[in-house]
Amino acid sequence: MERKEGGITVLMFPWLGHGHISPYLELGKRLARRGFSIYLCSTPVNLTSIKQTLAQNPSIKTIEFHLPNLPDLPPQKHTTNGLPSNLMSTLKKAFDMASPNFSNILQSLKPDLLIYDFIQFWAPQVALSQNVPSVLFLTTGAATTSYLIHQHVYPHAPFPFPEIFLKNHEKAQSEQSLKVYTHGIKTIERIASCARQSHEVVLVKSFTGIEGKYNDYLSTLCEKTILPVGPLVSETVESEKDDQFKIFEWLNMKDKASTVFVSFGSECFLSKEEIEEIALGLELSCVNFIWVVRVHTEDELTRGFLKEVQKKVGEKGMITETWAPQLRILAHPSIGGFVSHCGWGSVMEAMTFGIPIISIPMQLDQPLNARVVQQSGAGEEVERDRNGRLQMGEIAKVIRTVVADKDGDEVRRKANYLSESRKDEGDRDLDIVVQELIKLCNM
Repeated sequence: MERKEGGITVLMFPWLGHGHISPYLELGKRLARRGFSIYLCSTPVNLTSIKQTLAQNPSIKTIEFHLPNLPDLPPQKHTTNGLPSNLMSTLKKAFDMASPNFSNILQSLKPDLLIYDFIQFWAPQVALSQNVPSVLFLTTGAATTSYLIHQHVYPHAPFPFPEIFLKNHEKAQSEQSLKVYTHGIKTIERIASCARQSHEVVLVKSFTGIEGKYNDYLSTLCEKTILPVGPLVSETVESEKDDQFKIFEWLNMKDKASTVFVSFGSECFLSKEEIEEIALGLELSCVNFIWVVRVHTEDELTRGFLKEVQKKVGEKGMITETWAPQLRILAHPSIGGFVSHCGWGSVMEAMTFGIPIISIPMQLDQPLNARVVQQSGAGEEVERDRNGRLQMGEIAKVIRTVVADKDGDEVRRKANYLSESRKDEGDRDLDIVVQELIKLCNM
């Protein structure tokens, strides 16, 4: 007997970072509207962080996933948000150690389908042992994922798309992160294993307008059908809180598309030298800016430097250490550019709103994402020197080009075009995803 949409129960199991949980939640919302019963599984600290969003979406239920309490890793640190980099391998170790808890969750819920993330290769194995089909959902783009898997499978062959590459100063950091062992398994081996075990299809947070050919190559590497699910940007723009009133009061005084928003995400701490070059580059650009910067609590020297910069630029710039509603800022008409680390979530948000990107990638997948932005024509990358150091003059030049100069007309036009084309693709892509998931559950 054929299942109906409403009869399908899906367990969603993202990795423990906000950049992963958020797109899983957004995909869950869209599937719930199509009649699926959605359960989101994560650690209590992560579920608490999205409590308000979940309250607005009662159709999505939650399941707590408890990790063992290892030294230096109490329950409040069972998340990547704000976690020191030296504890990341400990978090992955605790995550793996909790796999028996996940088996119990599956046995109790008995879902029709598991949607899992890129690092927990054991999750589809557990699901298979209980006759539950499972599908990998990648929150990174197809270009980046195919590049990394290609390097793993064909280490001596050039990547077939030369515009996607790592610069010399980026290679060592990338190789190191992909060789990190947890329980004897490299990160890249985890990604490849998760792709191999996905049933029939792999879902990717992206859209064909920027990643069509990379989707095709990833399909060849994985021997799966690649299904883009769109940028999955929240449809509810964050509401304004009292402590954010000054941000929007300030933005409202700026001319249309005259201001850059500067943010490097919730998990990236810039070095003192990087902060100084970016600050001086912003000042030199003579473009309005709002900068959300993270400074280590004990770093009073950097904090003092930023206060001096704020005094010098006056009403032309706003520097804040408090969290700011990125979506609402990007949607504001005064924003004409986004100085970004090129985390994939930030790239998708900028493209959704048609905001050109000034790319300053820092780590992990960000350099490859920056190359995708460059290839798409919707942004420009800030070139570093041969040693990988930022230069204020280069930062200022790219900001002026993208936001203020006539030379940036094509970048601004392309960013707007991609935003419009993405809207056309969205519903069609989701229809295909829904059909494939129903088919998988009926096999």
